[in-house]
Parts: sequence; C-alpha cells; structure tokens
Amino acid sequence: MTDLAALPAPVRAALRDEPVPDWRAPTLATLTERRFSDPGWIFERKFDGMRCLAYRDGDRVRLLSRNRQPLNGTYPELVDALGAQRSTRFVVDGEVVAFEGRRTSFARLQGRLGITDPEVARASPVRVFYYLFDLLHLDGKSTTEVPLLWRKRLLRKAIEFDDPLRYTAHRVGDGIAAYRQACERGDEGVIAKLADSTYDGRRSPNWLKFKCVRDQEFVVGGYTAPKGSRIELGALLLGYHDGRDLVYAGKVGTGFDEATLRRLHGRLSPIEQDAAPFTRGLVRENGARWVRPELVVQIGFTEWTRDGKLRHPRYLGLRTDKEPADVVRETR
Repeated sequence: MTDLAALPAPVRAALRDEPVPDWRAPTLATLTERRFSDPGWIFERKFDGMRCLAYRDGDRVRLLSRNRQPLNGTYPELVDALGAQRSTRFVVDGEVVAFEGRRTSFARLQGRLGITDPEVARASPVRVFYYLFDLLHLDGKSTTEVPLLWRKRLLRKAIEFDDPLRYTAHRVGDGIAAYRQACERGDEGVIAKLADSTYDGRRSPNWLKFKCVRDQEFVVGGYTAPKGSRIELGALLLGYHDGRDLVYAGKVGTGFDEATLRRLHGRLSPIEQDAAPFTRGLVRENGARWVRPELVVQIGFTEWTRDGKLRHPRYLGLRTDKEPADVVRETR
C-alpha cells in the first residue's frame, strides 16, 4: 500500500492526477505584526536562508529558486540526496540554509551563491542543509489541494531525512510561545500556517511571518565613492517599489569586507546610468553614481524612521533569487 492509498477517503479525494510539473509557483508568507495562538494553526521556524523547490521525475532532479533560477550546480549534495530517495516522483518545498553556530545565516550562505560548478560547490567549506516543509506532488498526484497537515504527514513518510535533508518540525496552536522561544534563540522568527489550508502558490494570508528581526530585500539604485582607506565604493543607495515608483529608503555602508566591495563594484559598474532611478524620496548624495535598478540585496536594520528611511542598516548579502520588480516595503 502506497502512502497515498493509506489516506482517509476525504483527503484522498483532494488528489489530482498530473505528471511531475516543470514549475509550481511557491506560496509566500505575509508579514504581520499580530502574534497569536490558535489550535487551527501550526507554527514553524523561520529560516535565514534561500527558498528552494525540488523536482524529481525518475532519474532527473531539478532544484529551482523562487524566481526559477537553477540551483543544481550550487547545491549538488542536495541533488544527490534527493536522487537517492525511494520515491522517484515528487515535488518538495523548503529552505536551503547554512549555519553560523546554532543559527542559520544568510551571510554564511553567501559563500555558495553564484557557484554553478558542482565540483567547486562540493569543495566549498560552507556546508548546507535543506529543510523541507511541504509536499506539492507525489507519485503522479498533485497534493496542493490536500490540507497542510496531511501534506506534512505525507512528506515525513515519502522522504528519508538524513543530512543534508531535514524535516521542518512544527508546533500546533501555541504560536506566542513558539515566537517567544524563537526570539530567545536568536532565530529569524516563526511562520504561522493555517493547518487545513491548501497550497496557494502566491502570497497568502494563510501563511504569516512573525519576525524577531527586521530585515528585507532592497533594490540598489546607486552607490557613493569610497573615502579614506575604503575601496571600490562607500555605500549602496537603496530603494523599494511602490506602484510605479522606486522609493529611496536610505543608504547602507556597513557589513562589507574587501572581497564583497570588489564583487559589488564589479556588478554595479557595468549597469551605471546618468539619471537617478529613484522617483520618490530625496537623495542627498553629491557625486553619487546611479545604476539601473537590477541588483537586489538583503539588508538588516533596527527600524524605519519617521521620514521613511532605514535606521542602522547593515548589508547581509546579494539576493539572486528575488526579482527587483517584486521588492516592496515589507516591514512597517
């Protein structure tokens, strides 16, 4: 008897016949400032990593980022682990992470981003893990209409969880305690999910983010010249989209080492342009160099100021898995 055949009849009725899809848009969580406990919700750890969907169809395994960038060459050990599973047709959703001590660290994961040669990736000192939290397809059946808790049960049975594959545990009901403990551990926060929800494939009100820290993506619209002993650039000029406008959100000049400064300057100098791309927000930077708004970076900060700028921003890394047009002001 397969795992699917063992499902209760009402759950089994939600399955749909399909071949393994080429792509399935990921469900994205919505930020909220409300913290709650509710027996109808589950609460998972929020990771500081990169979203990844994995597709296996027979001998073929594909890893894709949330914007459909191929990741097989970046994380070949994950391809190996998924290819060794007894199940040969599945689609799973999860987060690729690297650890700094006991905490997941996007900054450390930067050591893998941009690598496309599997042999170079295997030689990297940055060890990665793939935390799976959802199952979208199994054995010729779409599971996206199956309630979440049943999808997680199927996932637990369908995949053998040995490193680097890890199952994302959850807590039922007590979201406030889960959030408090996550913040005490220094985690990113908690993802709250409606226990009987389907997989929406969009930004969903059924998945909510309880953040312990403030960070989000921004688009780079320019940079300043270096001063003193600084090399390549001084600060990045940041913005986010609000409708048709690119809104200036301030600058970030901390969080860089020399290698990062060189790498960023190498990405920015070819896309320089004469005019500022920002259409709202006053930029007071004499001699700024403007760029086409194509590069997305992750920024940590303490809060938004009253005039809509970032307070105490720090650079965390490049986001090759996010499209500039999707970057909006997320943290209020």
